[in-house]
Amino acid sequence: MNIRPAFFSAIIFLTGILSVIQACQHTVPTDSNLSSPSHESGETDQNTPQRSKFSALMDYFVGGAKRVPDTLPGPFSTDMNELNKKQGDGLQITWLGHSTVLMTIEGKKFLTDPVWSRRCSPVSFMGPKRFFDAPIRLKDLPKLDAILISHDHYDHLDKETILFIANNTDTPFYMPYGVGKHFRDWGVPENRINEYRWWDEIKLGKTHTLVLTPTRHFSGRTLFDRNSTLWASWVIMGKEKKVYFGGDSGMFPGFSAIGEKYGPFDITMLEIGAFDKAWSDIHLGPLNAIKAHKMLNGKTMMPIHWGTFNLALHAWDEPIETLISTARSEKCELFIPTPGKIYDAPNLTAYSMWWREKTEFQAQAPSEPAEVEAAN
Repeated sequence: MNIRPAFFSAIIFLTGILSVIQACQHTVPTDSNLSSPSHESGETDQNTPQRSKFSALMDYFVGGAKRVPDTLPGPFSTDMNELNKKQGDGLQITWLGHSTVLMTIEGKKFLTDPVWSRRCSPVSFMGPKRFFDAPIRLKDLPKLDAILISHDHYDHLDKETILFIANNTDTPFYMPYGVGKHFRDWGVPENRINEYRWWDEIKLGKTHTLVLTPTRHFSGRTLFDRNSTLWASWVIMGKEKKVYFGGDSGMFPGFSAIGEKYGPFDITMLEIGAFDKAWSDIHLGPLNAIKAHKMLNGKTMMPIHWGTFNLALHAWDEPIETLISTARSEKCELFIPTPGKIYDAPNLTAYSMWWREKTEFQAQAPSEPAEVEAAN
């Protein structure tokens, strides 16, 4: 008997079980000694329907939802000549997949939750795999003014990507309190690590301000470090333009507090994917994302955290289809970009249907194990 295939199959099986169980038994702390005191930390909604572990496991392994597209989308690319010549005194946005967004706000360039690896996983040989590669190679990224991290989950904090950026640029990293420990463990220089608590305001030069704002989520990269670091969203402001980057969050009153203090926002970037009826206190989903957008006093909503990884039990395109079918009746203006395409304000009302388009894509996965390796 060949033991190796059976061994790895068992690991994959157990990894799936653990991930589903963790999602089903999540808790939202009512307070955190890592955060600034505020009512926005919230309590778990006792009316939230809780999926049983057995039901979740059955859906995970034999569920009928099409969680991976039949034909992988892409490949997508970014016009680097156009990107590099844009200095920008307004607002430009390029979505690179999931929660990774490259934006220029009045001349300064920001990158959120950069993930270039092919899998968001603690190991390179298993775990959720990208449906398409990032449209820009890491080595081709323009000079950045700041990289913003929302929390330390693997689909938002990618070690290999962070190390590539840290070793090849001088860009500073901004993150919630406690997340810096990961960076230090990875050897990132201390002067590049900037940690903050909820409601901290950070001045970047004379014209730009960052604010670390609350969300309702959780953190941890193993089964043993749950909620040992803070999680957050970001407000990014220039003289005129304002952007809200939501990270991950369930519905909570803090959206109204953020909107009242810092809105209105030209764009709210809110997660719509990886949702489930039992996860509403840690993930928005499309319907709650619309509600959050209104609470934030947003002008246009950009859906993120969808269409890139298989992280939930719903069909891969269900979040965006549900969002579109609901947004018009809710009078919510959407910005749905094609991955890799550069969009300029005030024309941030694009309505791409890229996930419905038939595209030519390699029949098998690319030969390189990870884009971060191919970028070298």
